[in-house]
This record gives sequence, C-alpha cells and structure tokens, in this order.
Amino acid sequence: MAMIEVRDLTKYFGNVLAVDHVSFSVDKGEIVGFLGPNGAGKTTTMRILTTYISATSGWAKVAGYDVMQQSREVRQNLGYLPEQVPLYPEMRVEEYLHYRARLKQVDRRQRNRRVEYVLERCRIVPVRRRLISSLSRGYRQRVGLADALVHDPPILILDEPTSGLDPGQQQETLNLIRELGQDHTVLLSTHILPEVEEVCQRVIIINQGRIALQDRLSQLQRDSHIVLEVKAPEQEVRRLLQQVEGVRAIQSVPVEDGADGLCAFQIETCDNRDLRLAISERLLRQGWPIRRLDLKRQSLRDLFIQVTAGRASAA
Repeated sequence: MAMIEVRDLTKYFGNVLAVDHVSFSVDKGEIVGFLGPNGAGKTTTMRILTTYISATSGWAKVAGYDVMQQSREVRQNLGYLPEQVPLYPEMRVEEYLHYRARLKQVDRRQRNRRVEYVLERCRIVPVRRRLISSLSRGYRQRVGLADALVHDPPILILDEPTSGLDPGQQQETLNLIRELGQDHTVLLSTHILPEVEEVCQRVIIINQGRIALQDRLSQLQRDSHIVLEVKAPEQEVRRLLQQVEGVRAIQSVPVEDGADGLCAFQIETCDNRDLRLAISERLLRQGWPIRRLDLKRQSLRDLFIQVTAGRASAA
C-alpha cells in the first residue's frame, strides 16, 4: 500500500522550472532516502507533499489524501521536520510541545502521555523546562523532531534530521529513525549518505528537477570487485587468478604506497561472487604473502556522484 504517491508533479517559480514531472511512491513501513544536490528540487517536492506550497501541475497523495484538495487531512496524517525548524524561542520546551499537541488536536486525555513519550524518545527530558531560545542547534533539532511525532502520525517527512547534531546525537537520531520505521513510513532527506546506507531500504535521487534514479539499496550496491595486493611475480599471479572458477576479469592496478615486490589487482567475478577464500587458499598454497584482500562494493556516494553528473541512466 502506497502511503505517499506522486505522479507527474511539476512546479514553476515564475519562469524557473524547479520540479519537472516527478513520479514516485513510498509504501507503508518503508524508510526511503530522498537525495539530490542543492537546487535539485527535493525541498520543493517535500514542501508540496506537506501542503506548504502548491504544485503547478500533476498530483500527489499522502495517506490517500490529495495534497491540493485535502490539506487538513494530509497534515493530520503527517509529521514534518524541515531543515530550518520554526520554533517559538520565548516558550519552554515542554510548554511548546503541549501547545503543538493542542494545535494538532491530540485528544486531551492522551496529550500528557504523548508529550512525555516524545520528550523521552527524542532525548530532551533534561531540557524540558528550558527556554527554547537557550537551546543549542542540536537540541532545537530534537525539539522539532518531537513536534513532528507528538500527534503520532503514520507518515514522517524529515529534512536533514541530524543537522547540527554531534556524532553521538547523530547516531541516537538514526537509531530512533530506524525504530520509527517499524511503525511509520519515513521519507528522509539528507546530504550525509552513510546515514542513508544505515537506515534506508530504498533511495530516490532527484537531479535538475527530475528523478534520476530510484531503486532498493541492495540492488544499487550489488556491483562489487575484489582488491588484491600480494608479494609475488605479477604474471604468475595473473595466471593463477585466471584459473579460479568464477573470476570474470582481472586488471592490474598500482600498489597504493608503491612498495617493492608487491603487485596489485582489481578482480571482477561472475554474479558478484565473493571469491576471497578461494583466491587466498591458492595464493597461500604457493607461499605468496597477501597484504590486502578486500571486497569493495559500490558505495552510495559513488553512485550519487555518477547519477548527478549525468553518467547513469534514468530509472
């Protein structure tokens, strides 16, 4: 079941085309990374989905409700954390969350329980009675996340949720997002690609207003190769590698530190098989010392650079 559905969404700002016939969907229970370089159109798309701005053409549905015609129902089913969190600095944290819970029509009998829950879940209990104006950017970000969660929406749209957090807080937030994915549908935008690799099942990459690529992370990262550094005669190693079943191609590469007596290879295998054990057994049988034997998979960073540079085909 698609909790977010977008079809041919287009947005002009004057003569500037910001979003160009974008189409995608996010299913119930998915955590999807929504990625793109600055100015690609991802923030504009998220603002349309959250009913902050209207589209020029196309349509989008959130929790089955049309973002143009049923904005109230969309907001009731959606929690949104923008990159720049709008807060009331003169209010105390706990006071602010109670105020937001009332605005979001959280049942009065459940309001105290929900506020306590988000205070604890977002790790802001120690600052609950402090003025928001006195908080660091990291704590403000967590107050914004608590605001997005306070009415227990089925869908969360998070724009740079770890912005301004220290490494420990970043990891706590990622753990929280992973936990939230068990009960919520999450659309996550961030420039920190390892975060996407850690918590997301699928990625959508937008570039110059268009969807450049969308697929499951497991599919996108399946391409791999083996890197070998061994102290042995290069041609003899090459002949031995060619005899290993499953080796498809062998390419000589420079040794990283130029050490004497070492030779290095990049090895491609059939169906991306991990042949490190078979290779190491043959090399050691010859008495050749191995310095490095790694399996390197294509990183999301490499893929992102390829796609946004226009060298990968569109999905």
